[in-house]
Amino acid sequence: MVHTERYELIFQLSGATDDVVTVRLTDRMGAGGFPVYEDETGIVRAEISDRGEVRMLASGGHQLPGAPLLARPLHEDAPQAH
Repeated sequence: MVHTERYELIFQLSGATDDVVTVRLTDRMGAGGFPVYEDETGIVRAEISDRGEVRMLASGGHQLPGAPLLARPLHEDAPQAH
């Protein structure tokens, strides 16, 4: 099965703007059998299903990861966030 290489996870903040984190496909699979994605720091991790359902994964102790509003697939020709 071919998986999307990158997603933008969009988190709603209490302020006027949303927080957007770009995650990339890893070689790991989550408990639900779907691929795990992570940001460049390895701190933000998520299992994303083939239907775009997101399950956030803790990358360290004492984390309570919030759920994103949306997981938006990025196409390979989309600019990379820095």
